Amino acid sequence: MKLLVQISLLGISTIGYASIEEYYELETVQLPVELAKVVNSTQVDGLDFFPDGRLATCFVDGQVYTLNPKTREWKLFADGLHSPLGIVVLNNKEMVVCQRPEVSKLRDNDGDGVADEFEVLSDDFGISGNYHEFNFGPVRDGAGNFYFSLGTASSGAGVRYEKRGLFNPLSYMDRMYACVPYRGWVLKITPDGKTIPWASGFRTPNGLGFDLEGNLFVTDNQGDWVGTSKMHHVQQGKFYGHAGSLLWREGWEGRPLDRPIPELDAIRTKAAVLFPHGAMANSPTQPLVDSTDGKFGPFAGQLFVGEMNKGRIMRVALERVRGGLQGMCIPFFDGSGLKRGNNRMVFGPDHSMWIGHSNHGWAGEKGLQKIRWKGKVPFELKSMKLNKKGFDLDFTHTLDPKIASNSSNYLLRRYYYSYHRGYGSPQREVETVRVVAARQINDTTISIELESLKPDRLYELKLSPGLCSIKGLKPVNTTAFYNALQLR
Repeated sequence: MKLLVQISLLGISTIGYASIEEYYELETVQLPVELAKVVNSTQVDGLDFFPDGRLATCFVDGQVYTLNPKTREWKLFADGLHSPLGIVVLNNKEMVVCQRPEVSKLRDNDGDGVADEFEVLSDDFGISGNYHEFNFGPVRDGAGNFYFSLGTASSGAGVRYEKRGLFNPLSYMDRMYACVPYRGWVLKITPDGKTIPWASGFRTPNGLGFDLEGNLFVTDNQGDWVGTSKMHHVQQGKFYGHAGSLLWREGWEGRPLDRPIPELDAIRTKAAVLFPHGAMANSPTQPLVDSTDGKFGPFAGQLFVGEMNKGRIMRVALERVRGGLQGMCIPFFDGSGLKRGNNRMVFGPDHSMWIGHSNHGWAGEKGLQKIRWKGKVPFELKSMKLNKKGFDLDFTHTLDPKIASNSSNYLLRRYYYSYHRGYGSPQREVETVRVVAARQINDTTISIELESLKPDRLYELKLSPGLCSIKGLKPVNTTAFYNALQLR
């Protein structure tokens, strides 16, 4: 039996006997030999699978390779792309890729495994030449629409003399700015080729994904106007907080930064999930829904979210409260050999999770890994849902009734982050919240009653080292965060 240990890992206390390695196996995948010879060329920025089982992978220097997982043979599909940051495979001969100047369709007409036709699906957005003007995505919905997101420019560098699109100087050289259309936006491409500005207010939206119900989610990174990293449920026409993008909102007049904060706050839609900076995530990436129907463990239908700065993949469990989506985030796979720079993820035909690593000059690493479930269910907090007086905590194993009903096993505090022009935000009005009762409502669920509930607060829950299942299993992860935008 392993000894009980307590360590502090990047702000999260991991207490207990369990290790993620008992339940999931991590493998590093060998990349194309010709890329491995060039420093930093093995940064992976896009992953998807063909119907025939091949993996499509795009790399930072502009190549798209395919991998046959059975033979482990790589083949160059296309090269010469500009900073590709995502792939959606359409069939065994076609894929759509986001590169910096456009969203492109790559087609292998003769079936030899090499693209011989490139088609522009959309270039209806501006480029100023600033290094930070990334083009993230794409993702595709069930109706055949594509969505992609455009990063804002950085005051750490200027713009080029020649630009694409109308240049509007009203935001130029703000910390992160949108001097050309539609920086800081999510855009939609319809099946008939029309590009529609979909939603605004993003800073560095490096990650798009759908849940099983077809809801679109986009992550954003901490910075100006973004108190801590977050994940938004994105809907048409809404504004999500970063002021620079408002320049391109229909009917908008004047400089967005001249508007009072309360006025901007009144028109923004708040995030569904918050990732506390430092403790949970510094740079969240792609949301990936667990569509494996239980073949990757007990988290079917939930979202996994990558993280650049840590060797961590997070898990998100959402619920609908008063019509809006909100919920919990918790680490899923933390350390144990997982690299940093978890930028792109996809589930393979064998139901394993493939992870592409990148750094782009910031924190992160490079390479390709995959995670396979060993078949044994870990003891984990599966979901955290609001009730009238506190939270219902659902676990993956039957609880020990005596231990689980001890309210001292649940430690909570709450706080919020400021919405302001500044870079990030400290935790505001931090307060401990007393658990006045804990009551078991079924084999796996405990209802905890708090001394008080406040809306628009982030609730940080720490599980005591004494908590265990009826078989004595300890949880792998012991700290979760619930974004209580609304109360029941």
